[in-house]
Amino acid sequence: MAINVARYELNGSTGWGVVAEGGMTPLTGDYPTTGDLIREGQGEARSVAAAGTENNIPLSHIRLLSPITQNQQYVCQGTNYISHLRESGIDPKKQTFNMIFRKASSCLAPADTDIVRPRHVKLLDYEIELGLVLGRDITGPEKVTWQNLSNYVAALVITNDISARDVQLPEWQFYKGKSYRTFGPTGPWLTLVDGEDLTHFQKLRLQLAVNGRERQNALAADLFFQPPETLTELSEVQDFAPGDLLATGTPGGVAARAPGKLVMMLSKLMPEQKKWEMFKKAGANNPAFLKPGDKIAARIKTDDGRLDLGVQNNLIVQG
Repeated sequence: MAINVARYELNGSTGWGVVAEGGMTPLTGDYPTTGDLIREGQGEARSVAAAGTENNIPLSHIRLLSPITQNQQYVCQGTNYISHLRESGIDPKKQTFNMIFRKASSCLAPADTDIVRPRHVKLLDYEIELGLVLGRDITGPEKVTWQNLSNYVAALVITNDISARDVQLPEWQFYKGKSYRTFGPTGPWLTLVDGEDLTHFQKLRLQLAVNGRERQNALAADLFFQPPETLTELSEVQDFAPGDLLATGTPGGVAARAPGKLVMMLSKLMPEQKKWEMFKKAGANNPAFLKPGDKIAARIKTDDGRLDLGVQNNLIVQG
């Protein structure tokens, strides 16, 4: 059964607790990192959840922290929803590889953090993503399937892959433009899952709104590379540890879109600098990019409420 577990701060101390009915029941064990909770604390969390919410502390009395600690890896998939492939100008029938990149773990932040737009950034974008939290060590090739996925994935979590497009695109790299501090709001909690819960994975709905207007809305069924094949592929090239985060991509609806066919044809005749100046000018006139004062609301849950990963609320502030 799915259980929501939050990392919190209260009176200068940090800990973990089971979230239910608008409150949180603290765990007594000492789990300094996400990996420690996954390795050693899941049993206690399930026991506390089974015992009920008699010792709940109202969520308003505590400060929720990022449930992914900064010692963990933050690995990402790019253009991995069919709707996002199309708006990026990519024909899904011609997609032949799984785009993988990293974000700096220092960008991880609480779910309600203010997102700081660096002073030199003008094209700031949002990307709601469904995160997989690894449940075991992976140190060599593995064959992951839907049937054994729960052996590898211990929890699900919301993360928002905030992106400075005017750093990412002209520099032809993802890492820096997606790794500024506060560019990874994550949480509000981990949803611990078992094999039965993961049979509902594709029913999870990702929704994001800016200033109350919906921008993104898609089911996880729209993922191009689903978790089993991605974890199988990644196990061939890198190690994972319990608590590491794999963000699985964002649906269509982001601010950055592929230009029209005519513009693309003309851009092929331009020098790189001229091409970027043209795209930058177009972006400056696109009101969908985030500005100081904008408010983002993001949530992931199944329509029937069986799995509920919570809600994020973020304010954009000027750096």
